[in-house]
Amino acid sequence: MKPKKPNVKYIEWRSPEELHEASLHWISELKFIKDEQHFLDELIENNTLQLISGKTFEKSKKVVDDLVQKRKAIEPLLKRIINHYNELTILVDGIDQPAEEKKYKVDHGKLLEEVSEYLIAYKEIKRSIFDLIKMIMKQSKQKRLLN
Repeated sequence: MKPKKPNVKYIEWRSPEELHEASLHWISELKFIKDEQHFLDELIENNTLQLISGKTFEKSKKVVDDLVQKRKAIEPLLKRIINHYNELTILVDGIDQPAEEKKYKVDHGKLLEEVSEYLIAYKEIKRSIFDLIKMIMKQSKQKRLLN
């Protein structure tokens, strides 16, 4: 099942408070993902021998490479969102700046798409890691039962 892209057309009508809340939500979610990536790194590290053995090697390598790529991409994305969040004053300063306000909302729409794509891809990687670990745990349990 492929998730749908977010609809960015409605951003034009969103209030500054709603845009503020959305930006805070993105920042919070990405900071949580950074912490979660440390957990996934430890999980992979603790199961390295099983991940590099036999039939799981190719799939494991791809999943770990994807996780590394997402880890590298999160910091620049987080910085751009924080900068975007700090520019929210354009909408609430009381000065009528239609061009800047429109640019802010267009940027918000682009960030919405980018964050959504990042989250979808990250969740897919996380699901793959858990599937691999679950498979390793089942194999390990079967080996113990046979011995």
